[in-house]
Amino acid sequence: MIKYYLTKERLEELKIELERLKKEARQEISERLKRAKEYGDLSENSEYSSAKDEQARVESRIIEIENVLRNAAIIKKSSARDSVQIGSSVELKKNNQILKYTIVGSDEARPEANLISNESPLGRAFLGKKVGDIIEVTAPKGRAEYKIIKIE
Repeated sequence: MIKYYLTKERLEELKIELERLKKEARQEISERLKRAKEYGDLSENSEYSSAKDEQARVESRIIEIENVLRNAAIIKKSSARDSVQIGSSVELKKNNQILKYTIVGSDEARPEANLISNESPLGRAFLGKKVGDIIEVTAPKGRAEYKIIKIE
């Protein structure tokens, strides 16, 4: 069973998205399908085909969200700041440059916002490490060395 690590905020976002998909999106697609059927021959009806494709996408997303919610583990901010955990913010030094990342579950990862997945090479390498540790990471861009300065 796969665990999906989520913050409380992300869990709420997913619940809202699921509710919207089940109520609004399904209703909209139902209406589109009904209108498209009125055009006649379904085998050459692009409106109907487009609505069916959208229906499949929505149903797939509903199943995906339900699976995540069923297997969600809430990330709790730990008061212990002695080692990096999921939910930790880590200040690092790399080539005289200071970087800050927050370790999150894969569903919340947004590298452009410095939110890195616990399953990424970087996130996985930081887990369990302490302030002062030097970590060597081999990533798609090559090898890099990081020193942990601070854990929040």
